Amino acid sequence: MKSIVTVLAVISSLAAGTAFAVDMPKEGKTKCGACHAIEKKLVGPAWKDVAAKYAGKPDAEKTLIANITKGGAFGWKIGAMPPKGMGATEAEIASLAKFIVELK
Repeated sequence: MKSIVTVLAVISSLAAGTAFAVDMPKEGKTKCGACHAIEKKLVGPAWKDVAAKYAGKPDAEKTLIANITKGGAFGWKIGAMPPKGMGATEAEIASLAKFIVELK
């Protein structure tokens, strides 16, 4: 009986850990995933780092929309992102900007 309780405790803790994991939205994977990841730097900065850079700024989402649309390096000291990344639409850009600023 004790082993069953232990197994159930381990399974529930694993399930709780995965419930809090954040996954990149579909358009983020197809349009941005070659250069960005949520938690680690690839070619471009991790999106959690971008979120931290703009945290607490009231115009963060609008700034990200503008930056993604026009492209650039934005002080990251890496290669410049092309305008609209890999051809993201305005709706996709707005959705991704909102997703990024809401990351913790």
